[in-house]
Amino acid sequence: MAWIALTPLLIAVINASPAPGRGRLRAFVLGLIAGIVYFAGTVYWTGGVMAQYGGLSVPVAALIAGLLVAYLALFPAFFALTLHAATRTFGSRALLLAPALWTATEYGRLTIFGGFPWVLLGYSQVTVLPVAQLAAVTGVFGLSWLVAMVSAAAAHAALARDTRRWVPLAATLAGVAVIAVAGQSRLSDNRLTTAGRPLRVGLIQGNVQQDDKWAPALAGDIFNRYLRLTRQAVAQGAQLVIWPESATPFYFGPDPETETLRTLARESGVSMLIGSDQWERPRAGPPKIYNAAFMIGRDGSTGGVYRKVHLVPFGEFVPMKDVLFFAGPLVQAVSDFSPGSDVATLPIPDGSISTAICYEVVYPSLIRDGVLAGSELLTTITNDAWFGRSSAPWQHFAMASMRAIEEGRYLVRAANTGVSGMVDPYGRVRLASDLFVEGAWVVGARLLDDRTIYSRVGDLAAWISVALLVVAVLPLRAAGRRGRV
Repeated sequence: MAWIALTPLLIAVINASPAPGRGRLRAFVLGLIAGIVYFAGTVYWTGGVMAQYGGLSVPVAALIAGLLVAYLALFPAFFALTLHAATRTFGSRALLLAPALWTATEYGRLTIFGGFPWVLLGYSQVTVLPVAQLAAVTGVFGLSWLVAMVSAAAAHAALARDTRRWVPLAATLAGVAVIAVAGQSRLSDNRLTTAGRPLRVGLIQGNVQQDDKWAPALAGDIFNRYLRLTRQAVAQGAQLVIWPESATPFYFGPDPETETLRTLARESGVSMLIGSDQWERPRAGPPKIYNAAFMIGRDGSTGGVYRKVHLVPFGEFVPMKDVLFFAGPLVQAVSDFSPGSDVATLPIPDGSISTAICYEVVYPSLIRDGVLAGSELLTTITNDAWFGRSSAPWQHFAMASMRAIEEGRYLVRAANTGVSGMVDPYGRVRLASDLFVEGAWVVGARLLDDRTIYSRVGDLAAWISVALLVVAVLPLRAAGRRGRV
C-alpha cells in the first residue's frame, strides 16, 4: 500500500481550487487530515504510555498524544501546501517535485526541535529486501523518495489527458525494477556474511515488567535473573554478552553489584555490554544522571562508557515544561536525564563496536557517526516495556533493521521485554524474539570494516530534497512579491 499511499492526496492537492487563498487553505487542510490519519494510526500508543507510566489521567494523556499527532501532521500539511503552490509555477509538472518535497519534510521531522523521525515512508520497504538494498546507497530517505515517486507517477497518470500520460509511470516502474534487480544481485553476492571476523554474541532479555523495574524489594531477584541468563549465554559460547537498556536495578559504579559483574566477566572470560544509569556529581552544580552503556572487559575493567546523546521526549525529559503546565504529574514522573556529548565506540578484543540506546537507533546519522569512528558491529539496547503489546516494539525493531542495511554491518539488539534479535548486513532478520518472554540467545555475528556508499556520503538524498524544496519555493516567493500568489 505504501507505493500508492500518497496518490489520493496528490490528486486532491493538484485539483484544489486555483484561487490563491482558498486553494492554499484547502491543500493545507488536506495534508493535515492525511497526516492525522498517518500518525494517529502509527503513534497511537503514546497516549497509553503517558497514562500508565506518566501519572496522567486518560483525558490529559489523550490530549498530549493528540498534540503530538497534530504536530507531526503539520509536516504532510506543509508538503501539500508547498506542492499546491508549486503547481501555480510549474503546472502539473510540479508532481515531479513531489518526492523531493515529501522527503524534505521527512528530514524536517528528523531535525526540527530535536526530531521525531518515527515510521518514515521508506521504512515500509525494510522487509522488501531487494528494494531495501537501495538504503546502502541513499539511506532510508532515498527509499522514501523512491516510494513517493511511484505515488507521484500514478497521480500523473490519473490526472493527465494526453497520450503520454503513462510515460512517467512506466519509467518509474522500470526504475524500481532496475533497483530491485540490483538489490537482488547484492543479496545473492552475500559476501558480507563471510567477510570480517566471527563473533558470538549473547543477547539477554530479562523480561522485567516496567512497574517492577525499580521496586527495591525486587532488585535482588532482577539482578540474579540477569546473572543467571548471562551464565547460560556463556555456556553456549558467547564471547560478548549484551544486557538491555537500564538493565541494572542500581547505578553502575559505587554499588557492590558492580564488583559482582566485574568478577563474572573475569571468571567467564567474556566482555559484557551493560545498560545502566550513571550518576555523576560534578565539582560545581547539581548532580547529573545519564542513560549509559558500560563495556566491561574480560579482565573486569571498564573498557569504555557511552552516554545516550538523543533523549526521549516525555520519557527522559519533558520539553516545554512551562507550556505543558497541565501535565504536572508527567513532569514529576519523568527522570530528568542529561544528554551525552558525542558518539563513542567501545572496545572489545580484536575490534570495536558502537551502541545506540533505545530511541537513538531511529537517527541514521547517529549510527553512521559510530561507523565513521571505527565501529565494526552495531548494537542497540532498549527497554520497550513501556509500549506494552502495541505495534511500537515491532516498529522500533524494523527501523533498527534499516540501520544494518545502510551501514553494511551486523546489528544485534537486546531488549528488556523484546524484541531482541540480530539482523545481517543485508537486512535479513536472523533472530527476533517474542515479546514478554525471558531468554538468552547466542547469535553468530561478524566484525566488518567495509564501508557502504551511504556510510561515505550520508543523507545526501535528504539534502538534495531540501535543496529542491528551496528551488521550488524561491519562484513562489518572488511571485508573491509581484502579487501573483
